Amino acid sequence: MGKDSPEDQLTATVIQIVKEKKPQTVKQLATLVQERLQIPEEQILAAVIKLQSEGKLELQKQYEPAPPRIAAYLKTENASWFWTTATAAIATVAAVLAIPEEAYPWAYIRNVLGTIFVLWLPGYSFIKALYPAKPPGKEKELDTVERAALSIGMSLALVPMAGLILNYTPWGIRLTPIVISLLFMTLAFAAVGLIREHQARKNSEPTENPRA
Repeated sequence: MGKDSPEDQLTATVIQIVKEKKPQTVKQLATLVQERLQIPEEQILAAVIKLQSEGKLELQKQYEPAPPRIAAYLKTENASWFWTTATAAIATVAAVLAIPEEAYPWAYIRNVLGTIFVLWLPGYSFIKALYPAKPPGKEKELDTVERAALSIGMSLALVPMAGLILNYTPWGIRLTPIVISLLFMTLAFAAVGLIREHQARKNSEPTENPRA
C-alpha cells in the first residue's frame, strides 16, 4: 500500500488530536499538530477550515464578546439572571405589601416569594457582585453548588444586618422598611454584579472549541 499524501496525513492528525487531546482553542490545536508534523501554522489552519466546511470538524464558540455598552449587554442572554433577580425581587415586594397575611390562598404565594426573597436573593446578588461570571476558560468559576451554598449563607448574614441597621433608624424593624431595604440591597448588588460581569466579558476575546 502506498503512503498517505501529506494532506491526508495532516487531516488524520488534526482529527486524531481533536479526539484525543480535546484542545480548547484552534490555536492549541495548531500547536499540537505542529509538534507532530513540523509544518507551518497557516497550512494547519487551512486544513482546519477545510474540515469544517466538509462537516468533519465543528468549531464551537464558547462565548460571544460582550457589547461595548452596558445598555446593549442588558439585552443579551448573559444578562437574563439580572432581569430574573430584579423581577423576582420587585414581584415579592409587591406581593408582600399588597396581599394580607390572612388572604388565603393568595397568602401562600406571598409566603413562598417571601421565603425566596429572604433566603436567596440578597445573598445571590451579593455573590454575583463579589464573584461575577467569567468568560469560559479564562478563570476558575464557582460551580452551581458553591454559588448556591454561598448565596444562602450570605442571605442569612445580610438580612439580620439589614434589620440591625434599621433598628437605629426612625423607621425601625417593621415589615415595610425591611422589604424595601432588602429590595434596594438586592438590586444594588445585582447591578454591581452585572457591571463587573460585563467588564470581564468585554475585555476578553472569544475562543473556539474544535470538536471532531
